[in-house]
Amino acid sequence: MSSASPSPAPATLTLAGCGRGARAIVAVLPPVFVFGIAFGIAARGAGLEGWLAALMSMAVFAGAAQFAVLDLWTSPVPWLPLLVATFAINARHILLGASLRALCRGLSPWKVYGAMTLLSDLNWAALIAAERKGERDLGYLVGGGLLMWATWVTATIIGAVAGGLTLDDVKTYALDLVLVAFFATTLVGLRRGRVDDLPWLVAGAAAMGAVWFLPPNWHVMVGGLAGGLAGLIRDELRRS
Repeated sequence: MSSASPSPAPATLTLAGCGRGARAIVAVLPPVFVFGIAFGIAARGAGLEGWLAALMSMAVFAGAAQFAVLDLWTSPVPWLPLLVATFAINARHILLGASLRALCRGLSPWKVYGAMTLLSDLNWAALIAAERKGERDLGYLVGGGLLMWATWVTATIIGAVAGGLTLDDVKTYALDLVLVAFFATTLVGLRRGRVDDLPWLVAGAAAMGAVWFLPPNWHVMVGGLAGGLAGLIRDELRRS
């Protein structure tokens, strides 16, 4: 007679969880800081005032999307292409948030939505890794996100004040790729074995195809959806 698997502990959001999340994210702050300085420098080079670059980092808190905005920042501002590019890049947060749905079950909407304003690739990855070890506190996401946000804004201000370089200089020295490369190495630690290989390969192939055949920035959304669909099909076939 088989016994039912124990249900996971109920989700919480506590200060203790915030502290654990903040401590877990400390190791990734150096590349976040470098990336933020690169954005501040690039923003000044694109013609934004330092206060506006800082305000953008405070309100948006999305490095890749903010760099995409600089590519489109002209006078007058092309609002429609800018909004489309921002949505295409940040749409991955829909998938990241969906992956945390089970963890958020039982929490009030204001706690969940408030925590999701601090969602980013790195504190999401940290929470996923911790959840596999039994973490059930959404404060883990909040604590890491707050520390990253403070680092990102501070670095933006420093970069904007420093000035002296342009967006082309940032790209020449690949400063805009520092956090991307770091996150790619972080993903290696989330791999559970061969079970993840198919979705990852499908996501990569779909993203590359989107780079070649679709407008700029849509590869992020396309790769995420393709990989998620491949994982869903894989799980259904394993259950059947």
